[in-house]
Amino acid sequence: MANPSGPRAQGRPAAPTTAPGTSTPATGRAQPLALAAAGVTVVLWASAFVSIRSAGEAYAPGALALGRLLTGSLVLVAILLIRREGLPPRAAWPGIVVSGLLWFGGYSVVLNWGEQLVDAGTASLVVNIAPLLMALLAFRLLGERLAPRLLTGMAVSFAGAVVVGLSMAGGGTTSVLGVVLCLVAAVAYAGGVVAQKPTLAYATPLQVTTYGALIGAVGCLPFGGQLVQDAAHAPLSATLNMVYLGVFPTALAFTTWAYALARTTASRMGATTYAVPAIVVLMAWLLLDEIPGPLTLAGGVLCLAGVAVARSRPRRPKGRLPEAP
Repeated sequence: MANPSGPRAQGRPAAPTTAPGTSTPATGRAQPLALAAAGVTVVLWASAFVSIRSAGEAYAPGALALGRLLTGSLVLVAILLIRREGLPPRAAWPGIVVSGLLWFGGYSVVLNWGEQLVDAGTASLVVNIAPLLMALLAFRLLGERLAPRLLTGMAVSFAGAVVVGLSMAGGGTTSVLGVVLCLVAAVAYAGGVVAQKPTLAYATPLQVTTYGALIGAVGCLPFGGQLVQDAAHAPLSATLNMVYLGVFPTALAFTTWAYALARTTASRMGATTYAVPAIVVLMAWLLLDEIPGPLTLAGGVLCLAGVAVARSRPRRPKGRLPEAP
């Protein structure tokens, strides 16, 4: 997928000079807001692992994905109507459709299925190749630069994710199919993000998230019968966790993600998600009374250190004027 800020492709409209989603690096006051939005996303996505663990005991993978997306879509559509943002322009739809099917829908179903076949540590190890794939795809398709600090930070964070994954891995529970499913989920995740990035030059974060969730829900409609059947027998706690997944890690977190993504590169946003394993460890400690071992804590620290390096910027020499955008 070509970078919309580049030359006009044949038969494709060029990106607007002033983009609705502001698909440019954040500067000034926008930079702290983008960083805060990314922080909200990371915390809520980390909390999703705790909720999925509960809801997944009562809901099949496809049913859980559909229920989550339907809940999130209802919230997002309501906000969209209140804000009167309407439909995104035609140029935004290819990216919305691809990210909706790959990321909102496909990723959710495949990951839910994979986590039923492998332990949490193995799943986290495989899925955490997604930010690396994201950086490579963004370099190849969007023309993003792979800065040395970014690559170093991602390498450190990935090492931390490996440490966390190995420390959480169960003995002899790994399934080949489960590993393959987690790998497919990682590819869908990376592809969905890279497809979403250019779209933010044409549409607002709320539009991109709302219609992406709707398309993901439509793609999961074949699981509607399973959702009705599971909901009839599921305990209230599992259903509430599914609703939570739709409102917060989906509706809110995907919107704050799109807001931050519009103001930085896909590679840097991907590196930010390496904070998720560290936050999951902390939440499991606080909410589930799962005391992490020294190896797990060390891996979490590595993840956070890598994110700090990846998102840092080299100091500009004194007296040097900033380059024009």
